[in-house]
Amino acid sequence: MLELDGSIGEGGGQVLRVALAISAVTSKPLKIYNIRKKRSNPGLRHQHLTAVKAVQEACGGEVRGAFVGSSEILFIPGKISNTSVDLDTGTAGSTTLVLQSRRPVLCFGRDKAFFRITGGTNNPNAPTFEYFERVFISFLRKIGVDAQINLKRRGFYPRGGGTVDGYVSPVISLPSFDFTAPPNFIKASIHAYTSRLPSHVAERMTKACSQVLLENGISPVDAYKEVLTESDPRCAVDPGAGIFVLGSCEPLPIGVDALGERGVPAEKVGRDAAEAFLNELRRKEPVDSHLGDMMVIYAALARGVSRYRVTNLTNHTVTSIEVCKALLGIRANIEGRLGDKALITVDGCGFVNNNIQG
Repeated sequence: MLELDGSIGEGGGQVLRVALAISAVTSKPLKIYNIRKKRSNPGLRHQHLTAVKAVQEACGGEVRGAFVGSSEILFIPGKISNTSVDLDTGTAGSTTLVLQSRRPVLCFGRDKAFFRITGGTNNPNAPTFEYFERVFISFLRKIGVDAQINLKRRGFYPRGGGTVDGYVSPVISLPSFDFTAPPNFIKASIHAYTSRLPSHVAERMTKACSQVLLENGISPVDAYKEVLTESDPRCAVDPGAGIFVLGSCEPLPIGVDALGERGVPAEKVGRDAAEAFLNELRRKEPVDSHLGDMMVIYAALARGVSRYRVTNLTNHTVTSIEVCKALLGIRANIEGRLGDKALITVDGCGFVNNNIQG
């Protein structure tokens, strides 16, 4: 039995997602209490229940205490065998955060697993679809995980309704990795997207973002504008807009997002994205702020010692490390301070996929 105080670290949903994945992968029951204790609305929310259900269905598990507002659950995993799942957050809850819980589990199944998730595809305080597809999936492929994610329909607040699908192929084990060398920058790309808004919104975001990048010596800059209208099957049910800036780098890409908000000029959204991108690029580290925390569980499950340097050490990253240390008994070290560059070292547990072996 694994037992974890959900108030560890930042005490948010990240604790729950990482803990559930570890429980399912290791086939050890998990009791987690004080769930999201440090949040203004503590306990499980709808999007967290979807994450619980996603992991539960992936491993045929049993869960007790899973209801909105619950601060404690008991999760009893089964065998990782489900090869197809269709989930709906029921709200604009982030589809990518649900996938963060489910994806490491599917890596240790028997067969290729397919999924379809409905909810929000571009949410504040969560990886957007673009980031997940272009940055996180690139990392997975670098460490030998065959995975894909596709956008079928965009989903914005408040109703969501967006849909993503894809697959994950299983591995016998995960290799350790080293991303410590300074990145080699190749080019920048801009992807501005809107649904149910005038076409000039995407144009203004793109122009403002490009201008800031060019003024700071970033060239070449590719730009793609996606303007979805009601007749397009990918159009969201609610209006929304955003911009994604990708830095094509070796060994890993870096990415930043900015989402449109009511009353905020499109030009400001574009400039904010450009400034955030420049802040990441100027730190000359291979792993960006958001990928740093998403990599932790893979390093923790890998065989051998993984090392990587991040542009910005976040609370999410520190929390993920603390959860993995508590539940897997691994050793990990951070050289650096919150909000600054840091070197992360994780001595993985070398987990082996017995579903394939046996």
